[in-house]
Order: sequence, then C-alpha cells, then structure tokens
Amino acid sequence: MDYLLRILPPLLDGAGVTLGLFFITLALSLPLGLALALARLSRFAALRHAVSGFIWLMRGTPLMLQLLFVYYALPFVPVIGVRLPDYPAAVVAFTLNYAAYFAEILRAGIQSIDRGQYEGAKALGMSYPQTMRRIVMPQVWRNTLPPLANETITLVKDTSLIYVLALNDLLRAARGIVQRDFSITPFIVAAAFYLLMTLVLTWVFQRLERQQNAHVA
Repeated sequence: MDYLLRILPPLLDGAGVTLGLFFITLALSLPLGLALALARLSRFAALRHAVSGFIWLMRGTPLMLQLLFVYYALPFVPVIGVRLPDYPAAVVAFTLNYAAYFAEILRAGIQSIDRGQYEGAKALGMSYPQTMRRIVMPQVWRNTLPPLANETITLVKDTSLIYVLALNDLLRAARGIVQRDFSITPFIVAAAFYLLMTLVLTWVFQRLERQQNAHVA
C-alpha cells in the first residue's frame, strides 16, 4: 500500500495529460466531423472530392504516423512550415484523425434519413439549416450513438500513442516507474485507469441511448 501511495502522484499527473487530450480531441473532432460530413454531402463536386480525399488519407494511414508527421515533418512542408510544440501537435493529429472517422459515421446517419422528411419540412416553410437542426440531426444523433460511442472509447485507448512525442501521459509515467523500480504495479494501476474510464463512458452512452429510446417511445 505504501508503494502504491508513493507512485500514485506521478500516475495521476500522467492521467491528467491523458484526460486533457481526450476531452480536447472530443470537443474539437465532433463538430469538425459534422462539418466534414455535411461537406461530403455537398452539391459542389470539388468540395466533395477534397473532403473525401482528406477522409481517405486520415483513415488510411496509422494515427502514430500522423502524430509523427505533424510533429516532425510539418515544419518542412512548403507554405505551411509550422513547428508545433508536442502537446498542440498531438491535439492537431488526434483531432484530424477522429474528425475523419466521426465524419463518416455522421454522413451515414444523415443519408439514412428519408428524403420525404426534407420535402415535408420544405413544405412547412423550413429552411435547410432549420430542417437539419430540428428534424434531421436529432434522428442522426440517435441513430449514430452506438458507433460514436465505440469511437469515443477507442479514443481513450489511442491517447497512449502520444508517448512517441515524449509527452508524460499515463502510460509513459507508468513505464518510467516500471523501469526504475522493476515492478509491474504501475502497469496494473494504468490498466485500471483505462478500464475505469471505459466503464464510465460505457455507462454514460448507455444512459444516453435509453433516454433517446424513451423519447421515441
């Protein structure tokens, strides 16, 4: 117990970095994903193709490679040439990656809505933004909640990839203590944290699904 209390502060500091990246990524990637989904359905072919190419690139390459590119290679890209500190680089890479996945989920949800609902809203005098906000998006949210939940839980585990940028997240803090003390206890504590966070997210999304189903009933 004494050993556990001694290693807990650095692990909690690492957990703070992990949680911070998780919440920032979620807050940025969801609205960006929705914007990309709408652009993907745009009537402008150039915009559709550009967004489709971006999503293909983000989903077709490993997140770790994207992290390394944003941090190490971005400064050498012509025109851009921006060197980001390690934490902002991680936020940019995670946000772009997860926005691409969220975009495809939301696009599928939007396309699942019957066209008759759009026509009915138009007959009632609703504009396109009003139709999306009042009729389409509530249904999209309900229909896409399970896959969005899965991606969100995956995000919790993917945050461990930031160790490649030498950020002192939970996993890196645990590994440092293991190498110092030759004990696997820090790994067990780190695993318990990830499991606890996954459990909390599962509970939250289950409650949201029950609420949505209750509204439908």
